[in-house]
Amino acid sequence: MFNTAYTTTYFLISILNILFAVGVVFVERRNIGSTWAWLVILFFLPGLGFIIYLFFGQNLSKRKRYKVKGRQLKQIVEMIESQKYDIQHNLLEYKHTEISNYQDLIYMNLISDHAYLSQENEIEVFTIGDNKFDSLLRDIEHAEHHIHLMYYIIRNDRLGNRLLSLLTKKAQEGVKVRFLYDDIGNVRLNRRFFKPLIDAGGHAVAFFPSRIPYMNFRLNFRNHRKLAIIDGKCGYIGGFNIGDEYLGLDPQYGYWRDTHIKIKGDSVFQMQALFLLDWYLVSEIEIPYDPMYFPVNSIEGNVAVQIVSSGPNDNTEQIRNALIKMINSAKHSIYVQTPYFVPDESLLNALEIAALSGVDVRLMLPGNPDKRIMYWATFSYLGELLNVGVKIYLYKKGFLHAKTIVVDGTICSVGTTNIDIRSFKLNFEVNALVYNTNTATLLKEIFESDIYDSEELTLELYNNRSLLQRFVESLTRLFSPVL
Repeated sequence: MFNTAYTTTYFLISILNILFAVGVVFVERRNIGSTWAWLVILFFLPGLGFIIYLFFGQNLSKRKRYKVKGRQLKQIVEMIESQKYDIQHNLLEYKHTEISNYQDLIYMNLISDHAYLSQENEIEVFTIGDNKFDSLLRDIEHAEHHIHLMYYIIRNDRLGNRLLSLLTKKAQEGVKVRFLYDDIGNVRLNRRFFKPLIDAGGHAVAFFPSRIPYMNFRLNFRNHRKLAIIDGKCGYIGGFNIGDEYLGLDPQYGYWRDTHIKIKGDSVFQMQALFLLDWYLVSEIEIPYDPMYFPVNSIEGNVAVQIVSSGPNDNTEQIRNALIKMINSAKHSIYVQTPYFVPDESLLNALEIAALSGVDVRLMLPGNPDKRIMYWATFSYLGELLNVGVKIYLYKKGFLHAKTIVVDGTICSVGTTNIDIRSFKLNFEVNALVYNTNTATLLKEIFESDIYDSEELTLELYNNRSLLQRFVESLTRLFSPVL
């Protein structure tokens, strides 16, 4: 009797698993790498694989889209349409002639992501948490109208409480304070943490919160963006989250090496628009129209910037495409820093082709990883790059969390996007593409300085890995499209 029931149950689960696998292939229409990864999970973990897919595998693009409301974004839309016309008719004037060399990249970002090119910006670069947060807290202290923050992680620790106390104070003063945080990134954070801010009239909203305790069917779609907009006049974007570990105070990580930038100028409008879109996507709290969210720019800077975003609610991987386009434009050098390197085939091929073409391609990764499974997956790709002459460095001073690409010391990307498939396809991400020699040269010099705190991974060292490590890396790579 027991054997019959067991056989029947197993048969039904197997049939359902096959039907579900067919659905993954023909209904979801994923790329081939992701499809094979899910098929492996479904067939090797029947029943359990179905549950895993419910939490991690759904395609958001068919289920959730931005809702643009009211007049908030009218100014941005008009600017974008005007710039499209100017580029199409060769009417766009560039402050620096070298920017025109990247007009095709600028136009692609404008068309695919509505990323307006602003040429009147000032930029300040931060690589140490103390400097970044001192500047941010100082700007928040001086805020007069609104404070809009979006962070993947905020910790209930010294830095987190210091920020919360300041936000609460500003809310009590009448400043409009809105904090958007990721639900999965803060799964251990007690929501009562935000009570003082809310009681003071501020707002704190979770991105894609769980409707059922301990069960979130959208946990695979994470808002990994880090944005701060103060009075619509300055904005912060980069890799730092909020917590003591980002100040280098967590002994597990030690020194924290990251990259963040502060922007003053017209590009803050684009950052503001992105914050409002994300807010509208998940919040039922309306933001009444107010021209103070898009104040007239008084900055006469000379740094050209595009704010490029991407997410699983769009079928185009805008940031990945922008990075590949940057790599393909390289004539002399490509410097990449990323904490995780699990690229898709197109980006990996772009780096290989650049190296084979004589471009100086350098990749810097953490030598002390925080996620072992990602470290194994990363190493499975490095041999291909070493074989074509890419120089790879493992940062040893602490933990490297910077997400930057510098091409030819002329253009660069700074933002929240890791060089991995998750960031390209599943996370909500945002990068600033900077068309400015001074900024790009500074980031290139920072990379070269970091080399002194790194160990070069040579092809000889790589080939001396144990058989067990090679096996684990190969196994992990099978699941890289869904890590």
